[in-house]
Amino acid sequence: MTAQPAKRPVHGVLLLDKPAGLSSNAALQKARRLYCAEKAGHTGVLDPLATGLLPVCFGEAAKFAQYLLDADKAYTATLKLGEASSTGDAEGEIVATGRADISEAEFQTACAALTGSIRQVPPMFSALKHEGKPLYEYARKGIVIERKARDITIYSIATERFAAPEAMIHVRCSKGTYIRTLSEDIAKHIGTYAHLTALRRTETAGFTIAQSHTLEDLAALDEAQRDALLLPCDVLVRHLPKLVLNDTAVEMLRCGQRPQFSEDFRADSPIRVYSRAGRFIGLVTYQKDIGRLKALRLMNTAQAA
Repeated sequence: MTAQPAKRPVHGVLLLDKPAGLSSNAALQKARRLYCAEKAGHTGVLDPLATGLLPVCFGEAAKFAQYLLDADKAYTATLKLGEASSTGDAEGEIVATGRADISEAEFQTACAALTGSIRQVPPMFSALKHEGKPLYEYARKGIVIERKARDITIYSIATERFAAPEAMIHVRCSKGTYIRTLSEDIAKHIGTYAHLTALRRTETAGFTIAQSHTLEDLAALDEAQRDALLLPCDVLVRHLPKLVLNDTAVEMLRCGQRPQFSEDFRADSPIRVYSRAGRFIGLVTYQKDIGRLKALRLMNTAQAA
């Protein structure tokens, strides 16, 4: 029996190109095994049908994953018009049919109507939780849970290809957007049905699919080559304001103390902090009313020293 390689501390962000047919967690676990990493997490679920950009956070990077969950995203989606699926995608059964002889002009009009700030009801086949269980577990049992509409923003919908009954679109959207629901709503605006036949995430938080790596590519590399592909932990919070502190203030934060501070930063908003040597220390908030910094989420001392 072959011995499993020992787990090791790995810290950083891998931009993984998730293949079709794997859940996000299964893809994560494959990447984790390739790196022999002690700890890993991902930043936003992609359905098994979907492919594309899935940032994987190893070690200390997992502390800052939430800031990528909140980011805007972009997708390329392929729709089959005239057919409704039980799951909203090609993995479900066709449950209703309608007209499929849609003109491109009709399609463009529907896309325009759903661009901007809209309200969207999350689908039953989603990882949203109800009483501790994901909605898709209820859906598989035929149980429908009432879901509240949520405010989202569709920044743009560009038609990449149109040949009814198939259409390919590129969508830029805010967090919390479900492309399968958007596809159904586009069809509904025309008076028909649609479901997804393919979905690929192409961007998230400024990262692009061109920067990502497949599991096959990673498997062909040695450990040093794989490690060289990891991005530093602070890329997840690069959009936040930056602050450099002296060694005394850094040590105070690590000891749970609140160093004095009086510069013009927005109160109670996260700030990324670095030592004078350029080490990423973590996130703090500025308590302007008392003129002090409070640790929000810090790197492990061994990693930040």
